[in-house]
Amino acid sequence: ASTPALLCGLLAVAAVAEGGRALPQLSDDVPFRVNWPGTEFSLPTTGVLYKEDNYIIMTTVDKEKYKCILPLIASGSEEEDKDYKGPAPGELLEPLFKQSSCSYRIESYWTYEVCHGKHIRQYHEEKETGQKINIQEYYLGNMMMKNPLSEAGVSSIPTKNIEGQMTPYYPVEMGNGTPCSLRQNRPRSSTVMYICHPEAKHEILSVAEVTTCEYEVVILTPLLCSHPKYRFRASPVNDIFCQSLPGSPLKPHNLEQLEKQQEMLKMPFRRVKEEEMHSAREEKFSAIHKPVAVGSHQLLTVGTTHISKLTDDQLIKEFLSGSYCFHGGVGWWKYEFCYGKYVHQYHEDKESGKTSVVVGTWSREEHIEWSRKNAARTYYLREDGTRTVRMVSHFYGNGDVCDLTDKPRQVTVKLKCKESDSPHAVTIYMLEPHSCQYILGVESPVICKILDTADEHGLLSVPS
Repeated sequence: ASTPALLCGLLAVAAVAEGGRALPQLSDDVPFRVNWPGTEFSLPTTGVLYKEDNYIIMTTVDKEKYKCILPLIASGSEEEDKDYKGPAPGELLEPLFKQSSCSYRIESYWTYEVCHGKHIRQYHEEKETGQKINIQEYYLGNMMMKNPLSEAGVSSIPTKNIEGQMTPYYPVEMGNGTPCSLRQNRPRSSTVMYICHPEAKHEILSVAEVTTCEYEVVILTPLLCSHPKYRFRASPVNDIFCQSLPGSPLKPHNLEQLEKQQEMLKMPFRRVKEEEMHSAREEKFSAIHKPVAVGSHQLLTVGTTHISKLTDDQLIKEFLSGSYCFHGGVGWWKYEFCYGKYVHQYHEDKESGKTSVVVGTWSREEHIEWSRKNAARTYYLREDGTRTVRMVSHFYGNGDVCDLTDKPRQVTVKLKCKESDSPHAVTIYMLEPHSCQYILGVESPVICKILDTADEHGLLSVPS
């Protein structure tokens, strides 16, 4: 039985609202979960908003009494908004626009560059023989146009369905992009949708062409999170906290009995469940990074894992010597990348053991040959005219022979800096733009510390 059904059976139907307050309209669109905390309890300060005086007194059929604090959902938002005296969403995002910061997303062919408030560009770089770099690029929007919300106020905030949850966003219109031949040379344009996520670093979550030459770009940012209208919900399930009143047990007696019976039924599966819970906690970004299908192929898999607590210096040395390897990926295939050694993809199965495929192996000579024809280093240009390395690319050839091409697999490993609160986080994703020719994206704070040591072939060394 689901929690709502349990509740209906356990709690008296004629629940009395404190002070004769009318209960909010309940609907199946908003799922709830009932928690039974003890008396020592403080309400959560992130996610959905709670107020001490927004409660009802519930009485079970056994005359047990509980004070149940309800989350402020929809109907309470007007009241909540009156209390908010902080900066408007546009002001909260101002640091992004003033610092001229840019966000990037690498896909199988295109790289997307969002320079906040300035431009959105999609480009593809190819190095031809003779060292000439051929860049194919389009601007999907230039300059920030007048924001639709700045005049209308924040009475009706638009929402977008992100992974099944209607999520509020702050739109910024960017027009005046590259002319579009399919639309009588009208300029391309985009709506950049800024969404609150407390752990984000202004990542580009998605780029979509909604109609010909008109785009939607979703950016995750922590800057909006202090505004109650854009508050992040870690889970679409809203908690109701029911505290027992004097003379009543912590949890209704009938509910305790029912949960014990259910626990007995689940005993054989309990160990598995605990392991699943542990891995779910470890991969805290897995809700954002789901496999993304590009065209007809499942090309992109992203997973964030956390690595051991070596010191930064030790970790850099171990990583560059190839003795510390990065692991990542979600779904069927996982990936192992050992710098200067190899890239493997593998699948582990309790019955059949480990299936492993060599995607590419390192040869310094082959990589240097490759780097003469391809860009091994790409740069950011800073405002002051200086440049810093943004990404290095390394070639790993001579993998296992591919059935489709009868040639060895090969992979280009793209190493990028990814700032994170966890210095030991790594994100790994695999693309397959051509059969058995792969791109492995590896992003980690460890890489931030060594990118500027890259030589003309993109080879890295321990910082001096």
